[in-house]
Amino acid sequence: MKKSVLNLKNKTVGNVELDSSIFGVKALPDLIHQYIRYQNAKSRQGSHKTKTRSEVSGRSKKPFSQKGTGNARQGSNKPPNFRGGAVAMGPQNRDHSFSLNKKEKKLALKSALSIKITEEKIIIIDSFEINSFKTKELRSDLQQFNYKSALFIHSESGINKNFKLASANIPKVSILNQKGINVKDLILYDKIFIEQKSINEITKRLS
Repeated sequence: MKKSVLNLKNKTVGNVELDSSIFGVKALPDLIHQYIRYQNAKSRQGSHKTKTRSEVSGRSKKPFSQKGTGNARQGSNKPPNFRGGAVAMGPQNRDHSFSLNKKEKKLALKSALSIKITEEKIIIIDSFEINSFKTKELRSDLQQFNYKSALFIHSESGINKNFKLASANIPKVSILNQKGINVKDLILYDKIFIEQKSINEITKRLS
């Protein structure tokens, strides 16, 4: 599968061969949904908590006599029906994450990349090297790509310092190392800009 390589001026500077077993697989929406659920679950803190009867401050002594008051019998002032008492069946600290095997993760990533390729939302850039850290100049260049939001995926060797500084103030633009590519970001961002030298790294990782 051939794909044009562009520069940051949106000019074609060459071609690159993409592995069809990674960028040309069948779309699997159910697996993509499962992967996003997996990501969201892992990011939940699970630190929500309410006090149980054993944790509420107060005495365990009977608040009033068993008989003769006309009230329902009570053994403590800690139950949920008392003001300042415990919370019945309230949330407790827990881990919300669940497991997803490696094959499923790889297939979900391949599926997301293939969907973006089909929609022509993946753009291969020869290099993210720029000479100026001025946001205005970079923003002017990127407007030629007509994007709503953009994710720039760079290679293992790192990102150009000027590009990092210039893109920091551009709304809806993010930078990500190829090691961190994930389904949620691939689906969330309108256009995905991949540095040419990271294609081999992504291919090797997902093979």
